[in-house]
Amino acid sequence: MRKLLAAVTIGALLSGGSLAVTATSATAAPVSTTVAAKKVVPKVTIKKIPTKRAPYGGKATVKPRVAVVGVVSVKSKTLTVKKKSTGKTVVKKAKKARLAPGTYKVTTKVRFQRYDSVTRQALGGVKTKTRTQTLVVKKGKRPSSTAPINVDDCPGWAPIKGNQSGIYHVPGGRWYDVTNPEECFTTESAAVNAGYRASKNG
Repeated sequence: MRKLLAAVTIGALLSGGSLAVTATSATAAPVSTTVAAKKVVPKVTIKKIPTKRAPYGGKATVKPRVAVVGVVSVKSKTLTVKKKSTGKTVVKKAKKARLAPGTYKVTTKVRFQRYDSVTRQALGGVKTKTRTQTLVVKKGKRPSSTAPINVDDCPGWAPIKGNQSGIYHVPGGRWYDVTNPEECFTTESAAVNAGYRASKNG
């Protein structure tokens, strides 16, 4: 009987049959990988202050520009400013400066402490870094309108008075001196563009 079964099985294989075989695979154990923390070298860079433009009749505000990489504690950032033409100091060791139009020599000074990015231990003592540059502050363009200088008057460069009724008065007009301006204009066209109309009675 056993010989008969073996013969039948071999015969089935030779005639194109197939036998199913089940394989059992073992599941691989997860692998734990430890990645070491990457060190970042601490660095301080003083950036150049770009050209500034002051508002008309005013001053431009200038501040230090400092960039850091890594773990750095910035203790202070200051500016010392001198007029380029005379060498006169106009600002000394200040956090910021307000400068009128002109050309200046500006020194940025930064005091800082560096630390290891992994251990957080200090790398040496407090250090100082400086950068000196030439800075140009440009004069702002004169606007076409401005606020009154007081309840009765406009500045000389913008003498046309616009009142609360939407009417403007020009110097020499009948009601000019008694008009309380809400807004002042450099030209009649500027007043018209702002929505005002000319006074019919001067």
